[in-house]
Amino acid sequence: MFPFRRGAAQGQPAHLPLFPLHTVLYPGGQLPLRIFEQRYVEMAKACLRDGSAFGVCLIRQGDEVAHPGSGPAEFASVGTLATIGPWDMPQLGILQVTSTGGERFEVRSHAVRADGLVLAEVTPIPAEPAVALPGAYAPLAQLLELLANRIGPRQFPAARAFDDASWVGYRLAELLPLPLSIKQSMLEINDAEVRLGVLRKFLVQQGLLQA
Repeated sequence: MFPFRRGAAQGQPAHLPLFPLHTVLYPGGQLPLRIFEQRYVEMAKACLRDGSAFGVCLIRQGDEVAHPGSGPAEFASVGTLATIGPWDMPQLGILQVTSTGGERFEVRSHAVRADGLVLAEVTPIPAEPAVALPGAYAPLAQLLELLANRIGPRQFPAARAFDDASWVGYRLAELLPLPLSIKQSMLEINDAEVRLGVLRKFLVQQGLLQA
């Protein structure tokens, strides 16, 4: 299902609220959020009530938090659906949630409500074909498994697929200290092996992997 607007046909435009952030969410990734701005608290409540999703897009220019007199942030046109899982409200007005990345989407148009919330018309981007991890990239999966064990299960997806080329690439892209512009390009790439090749080149350059 591709909410925010229920009943949208597969591959057809849908409407959903956007949460522009200084981060990139990948399919299958986890994103903890501490929400306190009223526009996003209400958005999260609506998603929980309706079982719907919101969109996460990387901020290219601007701030996550609204300031008096500041305009809306400029954001990337390709983002990821986020569905809310575990949540808590430790104090009034602050909502802590863990969201999970779903399908990617492309923003076709958007409008900004009076409260600053961005509502967008988006088109789903088809998921990459499932590809088994090529043997040449086995060292990347081994490195990822080492990182996952160090991070611990609370900050890493419970479902693991070290033999899946897309999954390994997405998880490495979110964990490695890449510039945000490169992380965004890793989201926009539609070829798992190309993504893995770029990541391997970075790791070799950093001395973390042998050529």
